[in-house]
Amino acid sequence: MEVAHFFLRWIHFLAGITWIGILYYFNFVQTPFFAETEAPVRTGAIQKLVPRALWWFRWGAMFTFLAGILMYLMRMGQMGGGGFFLSQYGVATTLGGLMGTIMFLNVWLVIWPNQQVVIASTNQVAQGGQALPTAAAVGRRAALASRTNTVFSIPMLFFMGAASHYPGLVGPSAYHAVFWIIALIITGAVEYNALVGTQGPTKKPLDSVSGALWSGFILTAVFYVLVGLTLMS
Repeated sequence: MEVAHFFLRWIHFLAGITWIGILYYFNFVQTPFFAETEAPVRTGAIQKLVPRALWWFRWGAMFTFLAGILMYLMRMGQMGGGGFFLSQYGVATTLGGLMGTIMFLNVWLVIWPNQQVVIASTNQVAQGGQALPTAAAVGRRAALASRTNTVFSIPMLFFMGAASHYPGLVGPSAYHAVFWIIALIITGAVEYNALVGTQGPTKKPLDSVSGALWSGFILTAVFYVLVGLTLMS
């Protein structure tokens, strides 16, 4: 069982580095470059570079998720449901895994479908046709989901690492239900902001790299304080 868990962890790390590395490339490198470069260069990149990057991006997300959920179920089976969800490992992994699962769903259900429209529109224009009328809107939706994944990635990685490497983060507490209700509301609000509408004051921080990073660190701090108030020994 431990050998199987080790190999799943290895796959999880390898695929996760691929996924999150390309996520950061998209947000920290490609998006600012596209905003500054000439239209022909951008068109060529969307036709030839972006599809390749998106292939590794979405399949990295898939294998990260599958290996992660298998490890999660194996550990839960070893510890028992009650003990698992009251343990530091269970709490931290579940919180990190919740954000990771939302990120995975954003990749496959929001970013990839919308980017397919953007790529098809770009190809159509390059062949002398008209841009697809929905291309700008779906591109904005994909960008917001991608920036939201960047925000989630910071607390996700913190709590995944804390599960086994932050002793004393979670102690005996009678407030687990309170913690999870508030955590689900916060997580749902952040994701809702990505999925509903394309403009507004809550979306403005996501328009810049620094805004997305600060939002991620602030969200990490919010969850950390929440754990401290409800679960820390």
